[in-house]
Amino acid sequence: YGYPSLKTVRALVYKRGFGKVTKQRIPLSDNSVITNALGKHGIYGTEDLIHEIYTVGPHFKQAANFLWPFKLSAPRGGFKCKRHGYCEMKGGDWGNREAEINELIAR
Repeated sequence: YGYPSLKTVRALVYKRGFGKVTKQRIPLSDNSVITNALGKHGIYGTEDLIHEIYTVGPHFKQAANFLWPFKLSAPRGGFKCKRHGYCEMKGGDWGNREAEINELIAR
């Protein structure tokens, strides 16, 4: 885990974003899906959704609950060592990467 940049959040939502509408996984192909589900909270489109998620606004809980969890593939080049933490001396892969999460997501 870590703290992704605005560019990373935007890329994830546009490329791999799906919404949860009546317990079904619906692609975010146009803003009407977002408006119908989150319009009552003042979120009317993809950019409003990205802004709410990135800035942790007043309706973050509803926006995060609306988004389906992202399905990411394994990083190119693989993981280094899954058994150890990222900040340990042996240098593993799990744990808080802080700003370096952007590089992992880009792979």
